Amino acid sequence: MATVPRQETAQREGTIDKADVKGHLAVFTAKQLTMGLKEKTVKGRISVLELLHRRGANLFDPLSVFKATDKAKKYDRKERKLTDDDWSDGAKYQAADAYLRFCEILKIPIPPDVNFRKFKPNQKLPWLPLESEVDQLIAGCSRRVSSFLQLLKETGARCGEAWALNWIDIDVERGIVTINAPEKHGKPRQAKMSGKLTAMLNSLPRIDERVFGRKQLNYFRQAFMKQRARTACKLQNPRINRITFHTFRHFFGSMEYHRTKDLLHVQQKLGHRSVLSTMLYTQLVDFESDDYHVKTAKNLREDEELISAGFEYVTEREDVKVYRKRK
Repeated sequence: MATVPRQETAQREGTIDKADVKGHLAVFTAKQLTMGLKEKTVKGRISVLELLHRRGANLFDPLSVFKATDKAKKYDRKERKLTDDDWSDGAKYQAADAYLRFCEILKIPIPPDVNFRKFKPNQKLPWLPLESEVDQLIAGCSRRVSSFLQLLKETGARCGEAWALNWIDIDVERGIVTINAPEKHGKPRQAKMSGKLTAMLNSLPRIDERVFGRKQLNYFRQAFMKQRARTACKLQNPRINRITFHTFRHFFGSMEYHRTKDLLHVQQKLGHRSVLSTMLYTQLVDFESDDYHVKTAKNLREDEELISAGFEYVTEREDVKVYRKRK
């Protein structure tokens, strides 16, 4: 209760007590962690709020924060000074989102004439590569990276979910992977693995209970980016450089919807709690090519192999079944 008069005095006088700011940010941090947010997410929000405070914004005054965010300039680390370039729309939106959550937790009212939603960028449809480009990237990476990418391709898992997998989550005999550490409040789920993915995972050394080790995901991402650039250069295909870890999730969701036309099925596979998040993938069915790989099967074993490889049944002629898969 004693902090309330100091906060009101700071707002009236245009000053702010550093101890008050530090204490309120500590409360904000603790409450976010108890809500189940990841430490990395919380640190990012605290970092941008501290930056706004250092640049003169009063965190107890929404109008002051709004103006500081709207006029925020980029910082040149080499020259150690602010530039004339404004923050990107994405950076402004992240700052506004962090401050709105700060106000929500600390019960700071937002005046009706202060519109932080102004910084929300227009939603864009994600870019999708061809499946041949995805497979070329997987083949061009190291054993560990390619196993990780193949897992993302077949399960649609977020990169953090795949990174947190333990060997106990991999059922080799039944070909099932269990995602028990979902991100963004998603649902736990299971996914089938192909024989190819099972063999790739079995080839990895089991020196830890975690499938991909305990190093930070960011270091692994940097290794992936280097191998991606090398593959794109070797194949003379700059489109491969646009593929990110999250591209595999968009690719999986789009292909799964295109194959089944079942929105609830795709929602379950991706672990979405709301079907509204899944509806994005109903729009991503143009794969930039209408070319198909065509295969035929003469017996049950060949049927199973083609289906597990992602082929879909088309027709049957003279006891020979025809399957196809988009390139």
